[in-house]
Parts: sequence; structure tokens; C-alpha cells
Amino acid sequence: MEAEGQQNHLKAYGITYWALEKQYKVSWLLNYRGGSFLLPDTDEVRKECQIRGVTFEVFSESKMNAILEEISSPSQNMETVVLEKAPKIAVYTPKGKQPWDDAVTMVLTYAEIPYTEIYDEEVLSDQLILYDWLHLHHEDFTGQYGKFFGAYRNAPWYIEQKRDAENLAKSLGYNKVSEEKLAVASKIRDYVIGGGFMFAMCSATDSFDIALASEGIDICEPMFDGDKSDANYQALIDYRNSFAFKDFNLERNPMVYEFSDIDTTNDRQKGIIKMEQDYFSLMDFSAKWDPIPTMLCQNHTQLVKGFMGQTTAFASDKIKSSVLLLGENKINAEARYIHGTKGKGMFTFYGGHDPEDYQHRVGDAPTVLDLHPNSPGYRLILNNVLFPAARKKKLKT
Repeated sequence: MEAEGQQNHLKAYGITYWALEKQYKVSWLLNYRGGSFLLPDTDEVRKECQIRGVTFEVFSESKMNAILEEISSPSQNMETVVLEKAPKIAVYTPKGKQPWDDAVTMVLTYAEIPYTEIYDEEVLSDQLILYDWLHLHHEDFTGQYGKFFGAYRNAPWYIEQKRDAENLAKSLGYNKVSEEKLAVASKIRDYVIGGGFMFAMCSATDSFDIALASEGIDICEPMFDGDKSDANYQALIDYRNSFAFKDFNLERNPMVYEFSDIDTTNDRQKGIIKMEQDYFSLMDFSAKWDPIPTMLCQNHTQLVKGFMGQTTAFASDKIKSSVLLLGENKINAEARYIHGTKGKGMFTFYGGHDPEDYQHRVGDAPTVLDLHPNSPGYRLILNNVLFPAARKKKLKT
């Protein structure tokens, strides 16, 4: 899985998932040649790799034992992690066509990793317990319809989505979309606390935390929910309820395409970070002592090209001290990729919308992943997909 050795990094994850479904014994060799996977040598495995265009090497038993001995050496920052089962994956996504694309859905499809689409009805009826891994992408849990009002309030798709969201909320017994979305966020919170793994990208990251911290507070202006917001609602925010973020200030202006000062997208619009400088570095962890963050950072490069989204990255001073930084851009002290625990479960937040489309706009064509089979940005998503399959060791950091 190193840079030059693998012709299709993304489909290699699909092969690994497929092998787990077939109940083959699989190991993840952390920090060994870019985070390689060890599978048994069978005709079926070889054929599947050839069909999907995944590069593999065959080792003798003695050679493999020598590699595993090298990995286990205390002098090497490497580790062997056993993958036990193929995790059941749920993708939280609304029914029907969206005017944007979900990077996780695209890469799961490309890698041929199966998933189930769920939405509010399934979450509120406690179906999350059926899944090991939940993905949230371009979603607004605050009930403000993605803060698209300023630019798209007259667009047919915006009008239709607002109407559909209101009808869904009423059908589920809620007076407002914001109340219904808070109930969904609360169910997801309970899922994580109970031992589930949640992976969120783009606006699902900060809007999820804002919704939890704003429980019982009306932060929506009249064009969103038909009545006024609570006076001085900023002072009522309870940061103890959020997963990752603290001390953030909400954006009150409904015409501004932003939720709060958690997000650092404006630093790009102001020219503080230019596209050619927009890279983030993955942190280097001890594979033997901290296998969890090491798994999440497996890649064939430590430097990953940045990409924008409604929520592009996170201001470092808005991140709780209990949250682990996995990837950062030091130019403006922002975090791109973070991880934490909540109760018995875990969550990862990944800023940005599409790792291979720097500024993906509403209505743009979806990325063709056949053109990016070695994308390091998409590899980070797939690390999170396989992470729940691993036999866990206690986090030391």
C-alpha cells in the first residue's frame, strides 16, 4: 500500500472488506509499506484482486514470519492488528436526488463496499443498533436547511427540500424541522455513547455539535421555522453537550452561508490560505501504544491536499482538549481531521466535501474516482470504514 507499489489503493480496501465477508483471516500491518493488508493466499483472493485491479504480492510462510517478526520488534513503529469481521455500514442520507454528492457514498460504491441508506425514520425508530458504523455527510442538524437561504432561497431544489423536510417532521410528530433534527441528533448521540462508531464530514460535523449544544434553545430565524429565535441565544449554548467543539459563536445572519466560527472556510476566501498552499499533515502516532489513531492515519503520504466544503476545517481553539488531532494545517492553526470517544463509542470528524474536488459547488458533476484510484484524501475515509473491524486495544494517548 505504499505510494508506488499499489495501483488502486481505494479498491484494496474493498478487497479487504470482501475477504472479511468471506470470513478469511485478515490483518492490517500498520505503518508497514503504507499500511498493507495481509490476506491468505488462495486462488479466490488472487482472482478477486486481479478482477478489481488491486496490486498484491505473494510471500512464502518463512518470509511472512520474518516480516511479522520485524513488525513486532520494539524498535519498529509498526503493529499487526487483526480485523475480525466486516462492519455493518449505514449512510445517513435523505431519499431522492441531491444537488451535491457524498464523498463517502461515492468511495464505498467505487471500492465495492456494501452499505445501507437510512434517514430520520430509521434513526428515530431505533434502527441504528443494527449497524457498527454510521456516516453523516452534507446534513444540517440545526434546522436551518444548510444556511443556503441567502443564495438559493428561490431555487426549485431548495424550495422542494424545505417542503419535504417540513412534511417529514410533521409526519413524525414534530412541530418544527429543528425539533425533529435535534431528536435525530440525540438518537445518534445515544448510539455513539452505547458503543457505535460515527464518521462525519463537511457540515454534518459542526451542525451536529451545534444542535446538541443548543438543545431547548431556538436558534432559527423566522424564514427557517416561522417564529423568532430566542433573545441572546448565544449565552444559552451549553458546550458540555457537544462532542468535539467548545466556545463557538453562532452566525446569526440568515443570509450568511456559515453556521459558526468553528469552520475556517473564510480563511480561504480571505486569501489567508491559497489553494496551492492548502495541504494538511497527518500526525505520527505510536503503532504499538496508540493503534486506533494509527489506523485512522494509515496512508502512503503524510501530506494530504486540502479541499473545501461548507465546513472545510476546524479552528483549533474551538476543539475540546479531550479530542485527538489527526490532521492539521499549521498555516492558520486549523484541524482538518479529529477523533474522540463518547461513552463506549467513538467518532471521527473530517472537514471538507470532496477530497479530489477542491471547491465542489452545488450542481457540479460528481468526481470520477477511476481518475483518482490512489487518492490519499479518500484513503482516510476508508480507514474509518475498516476501523470498526479491528480488535481494539485501549487508547494510551
